[in-house]
Amino acid sequence: MLRLAIAQVRPHKGAYEENLCRFGALFREVGSWPEPPELVVAPETALTGYFLEGGVRELAISGDQLFADLSRQHSDSGAPSLDVAIGFYEVHGNRLYNSGLYATLGGPDAGIRHIHRKIFLPTYGVFDEERFVEAGRSVQAFDTRWGRAAMLICEDAWHSFTPMLAALDGAQLIIIPSASPARGVITTDDTAGRPVSLARWSRLVQDIAGEHGVYVALAQLVGFEGGKAFPGGSILAGPRGDILTQGPIFEEAIIPALIDFEEITRARADLPLLADLEMRLPHLLGSLHTARKEKVVGVRRASPEEDPDRAIGKGAARARATHASPLPPLAARFNPGQDPLAIDPELTQRWLVEFIRDEVQRRRKFEKVVIGLSGGVDSSLVAFLAVEALGAANVTGIRMPYRSSSAESLAHAQLVIDALGIPSRTVEISAAVDALAGAIGGEVEPARLGNIMARTRMITLFDLSAALRALPLGTGNKTERLFGYFTWHADDSPPVNPIGDLFKTQVWALARHLGVPDVIVSKPASADLIKGQTDEGDFGISYPRADAILHWILLGYRSPEIAALGFDEAEIKLVRQRLDSTHWKRRLPTVAMLSGTAIGEYYLRPVDY
Repeated sequence: MLRLAIAQVRPHKGAYEENLCRFGALFREVGSWPEPPELVVAPETALTGYFLEGGVRELAISGDQLFADLSRQHSDSGAPSLDVAIGFYEVHGNRLYNSGLYATLGGPDAGIRHIHRKIFLPTYGVFDEERFVEAGRSVQAFDTRWGRAAMLICEDAWHSFTPMLAALDGAQLIIIPSASPARGVITTDDTAGRPVSLARWSRLVQDIAGEHGVYVALAQLVGFEGGKAFPGGSILAGPRGDILTQGPIFEEAIIPALIDFEEITRARADLPLLADLEMRLPHLLGSLHTARKEKVVGVRRASPEEDPDRAIGKGAARARATHASPLPPLAARFNPGQDPLAIDPELTQRWLVEFIRDEVQRRRKFEKVVIGLSGGVDSSLVAFLAVEALGAANVTGIRMPYRSSSAESLAHAQLVIDALGIPSRTVEISAAVDALAGAIGGEVEPARLGNIMARTRMITLFDLSAALRALPLGTGNKTERLFGYFTWHADDSPPVNPIGDLFKTQVWALARHLGVPDVIVSKPASADLIKGQTDEGDFGISYPRADAILHWILLGYRSPEIAALGFDEAEIKLVRQRLDSTHWKRRLPTVAMLSGTAIGEYYLRPVDY
């Protein structure tokens, strides 16, 4: 039997000593349990945070130093001897690694038992690991005081060969420290109010455990780094492929569990897949080696010119491909009745509330926020989320009308203020806008005047932010951002934006779920910079159709596949042109790179470092 505790923790980015002290407190807590754990499993990069970029070289330490630091914390805690498995950035042999340490703390047999160096370094999407650390080269099980274990780190476990090697080497428990950002708020049969990516982890861990007849402990980070959510939801799976315990999402937790190693014997007797693999693996590897050898030696095949039948067949296939009707995207073919933009509103609400708390209070050390309330659904939704996250007293709504602004907009903003019971300010910007337009001189056409309004509002919001010691929250949605439908260095300026990854149609859905007044949700969206202006009038396409087209474009589908869903070529072209022509608005200014330390090119630090 093994008493285990999975510690899903929320590290403070880059604060090694602070996070180390928190592990001392954790040792003290579990040491006070009636039956203290014999093993504590912690996540990947648990002492520094994960997205460090160039900061890895500043925070990487040796395994010996980490063992000494953990030993000191353990000794000071007064906890009984225990084992710990924890992820960290390591410097070893003048190289940097993403590693996992397994060590015994306290007692006569204290010491490092194993260090695993992450083999598969994700370098795609939001990941860029291979730029900052090197890859490990081995998977090995190792002996502990209670039995035999192996470690894999995050993506290592996604390749079926690595857990197979661990099991073949005798591992009874595979430990997976992970820092996997959450993705996906759509509702599916197996998500159960959890991010889609966490549901995939659950299936993976169960498959590894069930196939090899082992226990698998997945320890996940919690918190947000630069807007990317680490959801927790740590898992212990048993040798029959069942979930034995699962941690909460978006919360720190210490999850106790009891492992019965006799269950491995029973599971393998019922399903001896590992024994079968041990018997056949040498033959399978031998056949693979033979196939590769033959491929290298090569057997020359007849060219199409030498083989008329092959040439005819190849030509026919090319003709069929040329004249085949394009198919709609795969997801739409297999789930024709499912709205690809439908969200789980309760999960989305909790996710964004935790994001606001984390970014405003924990990371930036603010207690209050200010929000520019336009009377539209986007700013109203952000206000509702902020009040749930921070409390009504800590959210100030700012109305900033211009003399041509719609009276309805002002009234709807007040409706939100009254519904939430938040403090508010009204700043009339007409004099400031007109004065600047007059100072510029000449005829200022409506579009330019609208930009002056937008930038004046942001000046107002940031000044009140300083006066109230309150962080400005952004209110731009994903559709606007992708279309470039905002004033540069105005609407996009606030440092924290909860809804920037929600399409407009998803904003409407979440707003209805939270109880934003229907009169606000249902009215035509408008920037209210020019009288009679509407978003959809400016776009030349409705939000629902634009959002759907954008969704498929972002997933890599081309116009013919999207058109097969019933969209006009003209609509697709319009959306794509909007998207392709506004990349510059979603980036910081372009700087001429003159050195090997250019900011943002070579000198890389995440926004929350």
